[in-house]
Amino acid sequence: MDFKVLTGKVTQYVGEVIYVYAFDLAYDMLRQPIRELLGQPVAQFAVDSSKRSPRHLFFYKPQMVRLPPMERIGPHGPVRVDRAIKILPVGAISITVRVPFKVRRVEDLVDYHDLQFSNGVLQEEVRELAEEVRRELAPYYIRPVPQLAPEEAYTVFCLQSPLTTVDGASLSAENWLGAHRREVAALLTQEPDIDHLSNQEADESTGRYLSYYEHDLVVVDWDAALIIDQAENFDETLYVMELANLQLAELEAYDRILDESLERSYRDLSEHRARTRSDILRELRDIRIDLARFNDELSNITKFFGDWHLARIYENISARFHLGDWHRSIDGKLKTLDDLYQLLKHDQNTRWMLILEVTIVLLFVIDLVILLLGVKR
Repeated sequence: MDFKVLTGKVTQYVGEVIYVYAFDLAYDMLRQPIRELLGQPVAQFAVDSSKRSPRHLFFYKPQMVRLPPMERIGPHGPVRVDRAIKILPVGAISITVRVPFKVRRVEDLVDYHDLQFSNGVLQEEVRELAEEVRRELAPYYIRPVPQLAPEEAYTVFCLQSPLTTVDGASLSAENWLGAHRREVAALLTQEPDIDHLSNQEADESTGRYLSYYEHDLVVVDWDAALIIDQAENFDETLYVMELANLQLAELEAYDRILDESLERSYRDLSEHRARTRSDILRELRDIRIDLARFNDELSNITKFFGDWHLARIYENISARFHLGDWHRSIDGKLKTLDDLYQLLKHDQNTRWMLILEVTIVLLFVIDLVILLLGVKR
């Protein structure tokens, strides 16, 4: 089937590029409301429901602050940059930056990857902003990180629908994707040379897509995604992607914590260092409890019920991020921690039993000596 005949030519693409950055800032956070951040009021984030989701959403609603817009010179001229910060109770923040665009071709959007302004780079500005947030929220954090780890970044290209041809006819989003699969694949993979992109890579990068209405479409890849929809419907899909990106960042952070704890415990046990077995047991017990709590909280902020459209989007982006593999990896390390804890606990119990047995024998010997002395007298 010739998709180009079915779709015609789109003269202009209008929309926004949304850059999502997740930062792990602390081990945990005090459950206290934050009134103000960076001089701006903090409010509760809310997502409007649509026909694609239940009337009563089961989203976790984090605290959120919107920062004043900035004017920058982007790849195609002056742009207005909007920024927002979401504060999550697991000791993390998510920063979103929205940059509008108008382009004639999909491949023109490749310039918006790793966005650079005339006076700086977006990624560096976001890291500086995250550092400001870390300093200001320090009183609310439990065991804050000494320095920021590399952020988990995700780029979402949002095209306003319906897409229309020169004569004003509306296009089916799926048919448009079929006709522009290579361009979309190049956009998502940040490939400037479309002609060198193989058909296999094009199919792989655009293979996970979902559509609800004729005019909407979501294409999910590892590093970026494409959304075609009406502007008022962007936010709920974006928030699902934002939560998945945050979940990936937190899983990576706790994986590092587990690696450090296991390495330290192995080293202490093998080299007979100053830390006692009781200290090691106490640390392992605390880690097991904390990670169980973390797992519950992380599951709560990404909880979905039912087989509706947003849940399917989350399922697809989770597969792209390999969140299931991360969970299995952490579960395996937790099991190793549990085995180590049980081994040390058993060893400690054996030592106590040996001490008790020796004590009983000593008491028996003492009692026997006293009895013999009494007989001699």
